[in-house]
Amino acid sequence: MQRSDVTRDDGAWVGLSLDVKGRHEPGLCVFSAGSRLLVSQLSRPVLLAVVDGQLQGVDFWRTDAYRSFVPPLRADVARALAGSPERWAHRFAQYLIDSPDSPLHEGRWLLSCESPLRRWRYAGTSRAEYWGSMLVDGHPDGYIDWFFHSHSWEVLPLRPVPDADDGRVKAYRRQAREGVLPPVLLWWVSGLDCHVILDGHARFAAAVAESVEPPLLELHRTVPSGDLAERIDQAVGFYEGELARFAGLRAVHGSTVPDGAAIVGPQLVRLLHDLDTAEQPTRAWPLPGGESQWRHVAREVTAGQDWPRV
Repeated sequence: MQRSDVTRDDGAWVGLSLDVKGRHEPGLCVFSAGSRLLVSQLSRPVLLAVVDGQLQGVDFWRTDAYRSFVPPLRADVARALAGSPERWAHRFAQYLIDSPDSPLHEGRWLLSCESPLRRWRYAGTSRAEYWGSMLVDGHPDGYIDWFFHSHSWEVLPLRPVPDADDGRVKAYRRQAREGVLPPVLLWWVSGLDCHVILDGHARFAAAVAESVEPPLLELHRTVPSGDLAERIDQAVGFYEGELARFAGLRAVHGSTVPDGAAIVGPQLVRLLHDLDTAEQPTRAWPLPGGESQWRHVAREVTAGQDWPRV
């Protein structure tokens, strides 16, 4: 795996680009059968989901089979890496590539500290209220509401979030008060249109309990390597075409037309930046056996309960 830092044009660190080779199917894998999804971890069903017919949300059933691939994070490590999302990103990247049951597969990924979830909190809303409202309710079953929530606002834990008085949460609450809480690792899954928690359920709960901003690292796919050169050529071609257009206008109208480079230069920078950062759809593998196999798994994990109701 090749890693490279991604920065904005002002030099601010955005995230860590991961170029993964030779990993054809991940251990934590999304399978699809029409409108039905199965998230499986090394053949263990973790989550079953059905997109409703009106495309307004997803019914889900969560099992207790998910296991984080991140080992327990020691308090001394948390203090040593506090305030450095870059160093945390490198550490989590190593866990992602070393573990056979992470979601990484061949392609380009971004592990970023700039989650869109941070953008929507209103000034009068407390952090506890806001981040608590982000969590999808329900265990074992629930509903991800696309109609009420937009812009991938919601956060789906892959296992129940512990209570505020849980022993692990209490320990993390102390770290939250000290400002050394390790990041919560999220994975954006386009088929669910939400972020799932890969690691840090107790840390998320601690941040909510202390009403602090949870440090986040978000994992998502970016433009594949095979498409990158073509997309760069398209961006450069757009830039050159716009320069020529502005030059033609200036030849006719003189200095009343602004300099083309000053206009389209920043656009080119944004286009190239998006090639490293923009979310690409989560890859889903066809489920062997299709819908009948999905229903078979559903009957097993729900012990014959009346789910799904669609």
